[in-house]
Amino acid sequence: MNRPPLASELNLMLCHTCGKACDATRAQHHCDRCGAPLHARKPNSLARTWAYLIASLVFYVPANLLPVMNTKMLGSGDDSTIMSGVIEFWSHGAWDIALIIFIASIAVPATKFVALALLLITVQRGSNWAQKERSKLYRFVELIGYWSMLDVIVVALVAALVKFQALGDIEPRPGILFFGLVVVFTMLAAMSFDPRMIWESRQPEERTDEVSSH
Repeated sequence: MNRPPLASELNLMLCHTCGKACDATRAQHHCDRCGAPLHARKPNSLARTWAYLIASLVFYVPANLLPVMNTKMLGSGDDSTIMSGVIEFWSHGAWDIALIIFIASIAVPATKFVALALLLITVQRGSNWAQKERSKLYRFVELIGYWSMLDVIVVALVAALVKFQALGDIEPRPGILFFGLVVVFTMLAAMSFDPRMIWESRQPEERTDEVSSH
C-alpha cells in the first residue's frame, strides 16, 4: 500500500515549542528557530499522561461529593453538589443551565477519562487498531478541553446574577476547587500525550529507547 513517508524516514523532527520541522541529523538537537530541545517524541509521554490522568480521577471524587456552592434564598441556605445543582436548576425550569452544567461537569470529564485511558492502553499495547479514528478521538479530547471550565464560569455567572437582582446570595464551596483541579490535570494529560505514537505499532520498550536516546 502506498503511503506518505514518515518524518523519521525524512530525518525530520517537529519542535514541540514552535512547531517547526527541523533536520534531525544536526549535531545539536535544538530548534534553529526558537532554540528549544528537539525530541523524536515527547519525553516520558506515557508516564506523565498516566500520572496526570490518575491525579484528575482522584480529584474527581471530591469534586462530585463535596458541595460546589451554597445558595441562600430568603434567609435560608443550602449546600449543593454538582448533581444536586443540576436537579435543582432542572426542577425550577432552568433546563438550559442544568444541561450546560451536566455536560461540562459530568459528561465532558467522563468522556476525557475514557478517551485518554483508551489511547494510553492501545499505545502501550502497540496496537494498530483504528489508528485514524483514535487520532480523531485525541483531537476531539483536545477540542472539548477548552470548554472544561464552563461549569466554574456558570457558577460565577449565576452568583453574579443572583446578587445583582438581590434575590439572595451564592457562595463557592470546596467542591468547585477540586473540580478546577480536575480540569487542570485532564488538560495537562491531554497536552502530555503524544498522538504520533498512535501510528506506531512497535512495542513500548522500543519507543522508550528511541525517546531516551534524544
